[in-house]
Amino acid sequence: MRATQSPHVLAKKDPHLRWRLLKDLIARRGVTLGGLSVIFFIVLIFFYLAYVVLPVFKPASIEKISDYPLPGDGNTLSLAIEEQLEVGARFTGVGDVVFFRVPDGAIISQTHVIPQGSEATSFFAADRARGTLTYGLNDGRVLVARHAYKSVFTEDRREIQPLIDYPLGETPLVLDPRGQAIKNIAFQDNENESSFLGVTADDRLVLLHIAKEVSFLDEEVTLTETRQELPPLVHDVDYILLGKTQARVYLLSRHGDLTNVDISNKSRPQVIQHMRVVPQHVEVTSVQFLTGHISIMIGDSAGTVTQWSSVRQEDNINRLVKIRSFNESPAAVTSLTTELNRKGLLAGDNNGVMSVFHSTSERTLLHEKVSDSAILKMAVAPRANGVIFEDAAQRVHFYRVHNEHPEVSWSSLWGKVWYENYAEPDYIWQASSASDDFEPKFSLVPLTFGTIKAAFYAMLLAVPLALMGALYSAQFMARRMRTYVKPSIEIMEALPTVILGFLAGLWLAPFVEQNLPGIFSILIVAPIGVLLTALLWNTLPRAVREPVSDGWEAALLLPVIGVIVWLSVEASPLIEAAFFGGDVRVWMTNEMGIGFDQRNAVVVGLAMGFAVIPTIFSIAEDAIFGVPKHLIQGSLALGATPWQTMMRVVMLTASPGIFSAIMIGMGRAVGETMIVLMATGNTPVMDFSPFEGLRTLSANIAVELPESEVNSTHFRILFFAGLVLFLFTFVVNTVAELIRQNLRRKYSTL
Repeated sequence: MRATQSPHVLAKKDPHLRWRLLKDLIARRGVTLGGLSVIFFIVLIFFYLAYVVLPVFKPASIEKISDYPLPGDGNTLSLAIEEQLEVGARFTGVGDVVFFRVPDGAIISQTHVIPQGSEATSFFAADRARGTLTYGLNDGRVLVARHAYKSVFTEDRREIQPLIDYPLGETPLVLDPRGQAIKNIAFQDNENESSFLGVTADDRLVLLHIAKEVSFLDEEVTLTETRQELPPLVHDVDYILLGKTQARVYLLSRHGDLTNVDISNKSRPQVIQHMRVVPQHVEVTSVQFLTGHISIMIGDSAGTVTQWSSVRQEDNINRLVKIRSFNESPAAVTSLTTELNRKGLLAGDNNGVMSVFHSTSERTLLHEKVSDSAILKMAVAPRANGVIFEDAAQRVHFYRVHNEHPEVSWSSLWGKVWYENYAEPDYIWQASSASDDFEPKFSLVPLTFGTIKAAFYAMLLAVPLALMGALYSAQFMARRMRTYVKPSIEIMEALPTVILGFLAGLWLAPFVEQNLPGIFSILIVAPIGVLLTALLWNTLPRAVREPVSDGWEAALLLPVIGVIVWLSVEASPLIEAAFFGGDVRVWMTNEMGIGFDQRNAVVVGLAMGFAVIPTIFSIAEDAIFGVPKHLIQGSLALGATPWQTMMRVVMLTASPGIFSAIMIGMGRAVGETMIVLMATGNTPVMDFSPFEGLRTLSANIAVELPESEVNSTHFRILFFAGLVLFLFTFVVNTVAELIRQNLRRKYSTL
């Protein structure tokens, strides 16, 4: 026999074959390079998303800068540090304010703030943002001072100068006309009013309210003072917390008794609640308001820090409820300080251990020994990037704090969180607010739920229509008619989704709202109408049916469906008046407890289903049409009907392609942005009702990413949402490909 020559040998003799082999090689290498490039860039996208996201899960850390002897004399009432971490302030029991350099403790200046001859018997740091301080004096008077910092620029450097002023005047105000010493004091101030609440030496609770009125003519401020004694309490008052709204005050004893008093009506204070906040044989050792003054943080002798938040009860009255606790050390909590602009707090204990917590994320970010003796007083910088504290050895320690993203934890992203002002734990997404005291709510559950809900309703419409259309087009439709129908449906995919979203939001949503009974009647009447039309067609004489060639019958349904849709819409007001009292939305709300949002899942299902149909139809139709003809002809030859052949031969053989079509369509629905952005109302609620709105992960990224601060927690959480979408589609597509390959192997032998 003659040996077969290799292609390379033949290529040497035939230049055309040589060129064809070269093109084959280039194509093969090009396809390989293209595939590898796609994999490379997908992996690159994954690592970039991970690079942006990972810092939010990084734990807090601290760096010791210095420690030095206590600047100035006298016992420390409170510490403060300005935002540049350059100047600190120490407020002493003798009425001095000592300003010192934070890095080395060198004294910058020292000011005596209380009048000569008076003694400070109590102290309260009212507003750290404004630097307001309140001294209770031994003669029943109170004095309000404020520390501030001014940057002065010289030729060669910038210098921060500390200042002291007196918002209510340098002359102390009389709190107790009897002249008793004020042994405990609280104060709050705003543009319209100021309130003092003090405990006198003879254990009376005295409230001083100052109303401020500004003249429109000369802007002169008139102060009106009102004094009121609160009813006596059955327990001692060791701590007073007066909210910044000046409507609530919390009175605590070191034994754990707490009284919640409503002072919104200053002339008639009312006790709202009396309770115990620590177990028996445990004492309260430190108390602070959390930023926003909605919650109070209580540290006790057992080393536990608990958060008590004001929650509205069934009787419409706000009461304190314990919502979470932190317990990282058996030693007594000796000092608490809260961050100025976040829901974080720092705790120092009797063993010299400093802990950093965040209330919303319920994270213990740091638990580290920083001193050999108890931590007595602490102050955190306004930017939460530095902390100073005094220990029992009368030394001041200065640490830098690295804690950029404390708001994030797995529980805050995926679990129920008990947020302030909420009656119970819930899944909430609310990334911003007009208030500086806002508590970020970064739960991705409502967004993930909305993504799945939107995809579900879109696929609920698209899959049956697309698959049934593909089956009919590939197997029953006339070839000439198919040449018109298939390209027409495929060209629908070229419609910009922003146009579909625009039409869905501005036209379809109001149309569905006005004709809701008619829309749902179409779902019932249309299938019945199609079946009756088919039955009627089969009963017509052969002479009437013969002019219509096989495969063109579907064209006869177009006017039928058009008439059914028109009649259903026209009959909608009649249906609404007859069965739903004239307003189906009010009927659903009153009778079924179902709310109605104009831009809802029904609108999304119609609009996004319309966008997904071409994708599923095109791929599924190609898969069905590509089934080998000999299989179909063999089945028909063996006596199977066309429908039996379709279900038992064609569908099984084409199942890998059909499954791929459905999964690609679902991927399109999950990742869709513009339609859900414009047609859903963008409300991140968890309600599977088709009449409620939703917000998806992709739409949320599109809405909020342009407004987020680069590298902020919000910014990185949005990237994490993108990573969730990426991983979701990757996992779903991988599983789908495994199933498709299994189906392909199973039915490839047919």
